[in-house]
Amino acid sequence: MPEFLLELFSEEIPARMQARGAEDLARVFATAAAPLLEGAPKPFYGPRRIGLSATLRAEVTTEGKEERGPRTAAPPAALEGFLRKHGATREQLVDQNGFWVLQKPGETIAAAALLSQVLPGLIQNFGWPKSMRWNGPFTWVRPLHRILCLLDGQVVPFAIEALPGMESGNLTEGHRIMAAEDRVFAVTGLADYEAGLRARFVEPDAAARMALIETGLAKLAAEQGVAVVPDRGLLEEVAGLVEWPVPLLGRIDDAFMDLPAELMRTTMRVNQRYFSMTKPEGGAAPFFGLVANIVPNDGGTALIAGNERVLRARLSDARFFWDQDRKQKLEDFLPKLDDMVFQAKLGTQRQRVERLERLARWLAPKVRANADDAALAAKLAKADLASGLVGEFPELQGTIGRYYALNQGEKPAVAQAIGTQYRPLGPGDAVPSEPVAIALSLADKLDTLVGFFAIAEKPTGSGDPYALRRAALGMLRLLREGNVRLPLRPSIEFAYDCFMDTWIGGFHLAQDISVERQAAGDPLDFERMMEEDDLQRAKNDQANVYVVGTGVVADFMEGDDGQIYRTSHVTRAASKERAVRLVPKSALVGELLDFLAERLRVQLRAEGARHDLVAAAFGQGGEDDLLRLLARAEALKTLVEGPDGPNLLAAAKRAANILRIEDKKDGPHAGPVDPALLTAPEEQALAAALDSAEPAVAQALLAEDFATAMSALAALRAPLDAFFEKVIVNDPDKATRANRLRLLARLRGAMDTVADFSRIEG
Repeated sequence: MPEFLLELFSEEIPARMQARGAEDLARVFATAAAPLLEGAPKPFYGPRRIGLSATLRAEVTTEGKEERGPRTAAPPAALEGFLRKHGATREQLVDQNGFWVLQKPGETIAAAALLSQVLPGLIQNFGWPKSMRWNGPFTWVRPLHRILCLLDGQVVPFAIEALPGMESGNLTEGHRIMAAEDRVFAVTGLADYEAGLRARFVEPDAAARMALIETGLAKLAAEQGVAVVPDRGLLEEVAGLVEWPVPLLGRIDDAFMDLPAELMRTTMRVNQRYFSMTKPEGGAAPFFGLVANIVPNDGGTALIAGNERVLRARLSDARFFWDQDRKQKLEDFLPKLDDMVFQAKLGTQRQRVERLERLARWLAPKVRANADDAALAAKLAKADLASGLVGEFPELQGTIGRYYALNQGEKPAVAQAIGTQYRPLGPGDAVPSEPVAIALSLADKLDTLVGFFAIAEKPTGSGDPYALRRAALGMLRLLREGNVRLPLRPSIEFAYDCFMDTWIGGFHLAQDISVERQAAGDPLDFERMMEEDDLQRAKNDQANVYVVGTGVVADFMEGDDGQIYRTSHVTRAASKERAVRLVPKSALVGELLDFLAERLRVQLRAEGARHDLVAAAFGQGGEDDLLRLLARAEALKTLVEGPDGPNLLAAAKRAANILRIEDKKDGPHAGPVDPALLTAPEEQALAAALDSAEPAVAQALLAEDFATAMSALAALRAPLDAFFEKVIVNDPDKATRANRLRLLARLRGAMDTVADFSRIEG
């Protein structure tokens, strides 16, 4: 079958856009040329090109189709118009149920002809994250120079209408420096294309370029007795910057080797795209890897010397900030946090530090940490944000704070907590393991989640600009991997109160419905509204609270009597637009618990665990201790996957369905079961089994012995099976029926104390 090759050659494409651009090109081509494709197209990309190769059919035959025209009784003009539109004759029409129908036979289209039709529009409408214009209305990521398009060795002819002079051809280009004399060459196919590029110092395969860089740097490092610090992201980026990678090794001046390894690594990576090296024992090595895009005539001596000179300047700048920052203590940076906004609706970093102090102190005993150390770590956690070094290298926030804390003699546990406060940064990142670090990291994530949920900035299906899902997953990992027993509901409520209290310090609050309704125009008693009891009422579960800046705000509503009442009033608010309406505490707690439950299910699903069992344990009601919940879910798994599980689960769902239907008729069927009305042996046996199971389950749950609780429930399986086999619940006798429904309600209640069995799949 014919081989197809497409290359779009341009000026340098940003490295971060190359892979995605090639994938998008393959995707849209697969859609446009679907009838021709034999297998998926294979994309490729490099600094100056994206493209694809594919195997296509030589031609494709379309299916015949029918076009319905006017009625047979329609005026002749209507019929003539229909025939002109479709280029047909009267003889091609047939009468079907009173309508003229044109039967179009299928047609055979050559692959080259179809490609010539679809490719101009595909290229012209191709979407890049960022594009530019340079010669008319046509946009591309960078100026487009050539289009190579071949089918079975022959050019597929087409032009880009919006870019005058841009036509497809069979030419491409090699390295602009290394192959300057023979840069442009003709291509006949994929093999010829790849061989021609490599002969002209261009490696067309991105994976091969990465392998050349990785193995070349590893070899140079091994010769010096050091190793390259793994950095997949940097490897992919550099492979997108060079067409013919030539790894080289430079040396770092000894005068800079006392700088933190993270600082040197960051400035080398961010500013210069250098690879860091490490000694066998783990310390920073005085070498760095760089990748040239040419084969130097002198073996790289001049290139290495030039890059070493640039690095000396970069590290000198870093040392300046490092030395200047260490002249003061971390506490000295705190006043600057008053001028740093955490989020426009959530106040300053200084206010956030106040919340973190209280949260960390409150969380400390729950994670077996020293409360004073946790509070101190929280107080200093964000101080490095105001330092010169973090201002220059934001990636080092927390890390630099740890070094500054150690420099001023703080306890190692406090410094370690500052350094790991943002962890885990992703699924592969380790979580803090020291108690003080766990307390601070939990406080940071809990404050973030509560704050953004309070202002209704929750993640949407497609967006999570504040990384709240990552914060939730990190919090769950901290609890699970740290074996932390932390009731979530009171923790969220305390964080909400901390949040409210920091706002009260610099802002005023008011409820939607004020303590006393005041007619519009009445003078506002600001003093009374700001009394402590009213502030507390503004924080209760029912309050809808407004938090504002400076000036005066008043809301109005129409009362039942038709009079307009002032419903809230707040001092020091510049305008209504600056007021922030907060989600009430009770609503926020429910929303955030649901959000954490969903994140836990995602986490467990990724681990291959049964997330429906976790949902059932969550649905039990009131359960918010993550470790206890997971233990309950594990015991539930043992039950439902055991010999009694399937039948017990089916019977429980059957009972729930019966109650749901009958409750709609004349329910609810609550209340005690009358033993005198239990006439059938099977219902008597079920009642007796419940008499034994209920206290056993209650005692086991109190002791958090979930395995025993599940065993007690499993004992209900046999009498429950017999009950449904022999007993008719909807007995003709109303009293008997009601009593049996109360017996099922009792069964449902006993099982609901353990889990919500309706959420279990299967």
